[in-house]
Amino acid sequence: MTSFQDLLQTLPATDGIDAIVLLSPEGEALHRLENRPGTAGSLRVYHALVKRHGHIDRKAAREGLELFAEHTAAARSQPGSHPNIDRLLAIAEHGAPGLRARVVLKAED
Repeated sequence: MTSFQDLLQTLPATDGIDAIVLLSPEGEALHRLENRPGTAGSLRVYHALVKRHGHIDRKAAREGLELFAEHTAAARSQPGSHPNIDRLLAIAEHGAPGLRARVVLKAED
């Protein structure tokens, strides 16, 4: 199995992104993923999914679970410990509604 860190290197860069705001199907802001240590990897996965699929539906969520690699098993065994993976699990495996996303670019100096 390829590791999460190895898979991250295959995803589009997120250098110019400040955050991704996850939205309900109705457009309500639900969560904000910041491009900073601790959440930059999740942001990169979500960015790749949105770039590839346009939104996060069941198919995109399943792909995201594969990209999170070993962390997906950890999230399954400890619900709540990986909220960004829990969100994908809910969509992929429990019928939760999909998500839309708004990419927030870094301000130019």
